[in-house]
Amino acid sequence: MGQLTVGSNPTPSATVAAYAPPVDPAALDEWMGLALDEARAATDHDDVPVGALVVRLDDGEVLARRHNERELRHDPTAHAEILAVRDAAERAGMWRLDGCGLVVTLEPCPMCAGAALAARLDVVAFGAADPKAGAMGSLYNLGSDPRLNHELRVIDGVRGDEAAELLRGFFAGHRRSAPL
Repeated sequence: MGQLTVGSNPTPSATVAAYAPPVDPAALDEWMGLALDEARAATDHDDVPVGALVVRLDDGEVLARRHNERELRHDPTAHAEILAVRDAAERAGMWRLDGCGLVVTLEPCPMCAGAALAARLDVVAFGAADPKAGAMGSLYNLGSDPRLNHELRVIDGVRGDEAAELLRGFFAGHRRSAPL
């Protein structure tokens, strides 16, 4: 398992530190394994292999598991995170997902980070960093921006090498099969 670290904000607000529950590294490793399984399923319909799940942090119940479906649905918003948050909110019967975490194989983009904040998730854990579109520490740090109405704990690098390799393999295959 990759090293678990807190996102790049060196001094998260006291409310974030006190509010977000601790996350068991063994459980996090298991949840990321489920997210990686979802990511692999995305390739069945030629979507970028990103998988996500929403889990209750107190008892570990997985509320939703999804993978990218942008190509399948012809929908630019059908990111794994958005689909998982929607499903989890429907299952919970409310839009507020307090006490829950989002586990995703790739660092969320601004849209997905916004959805995590809007859902009031406590934690976002991701595998591979996204230097081109990451909004939880790489390009932006929306998870711990005190100007926003909610902050959350960010845990990066969870099985990051495995998640990055899955993405590299997918894109390498696409480069080989692209017409000249």
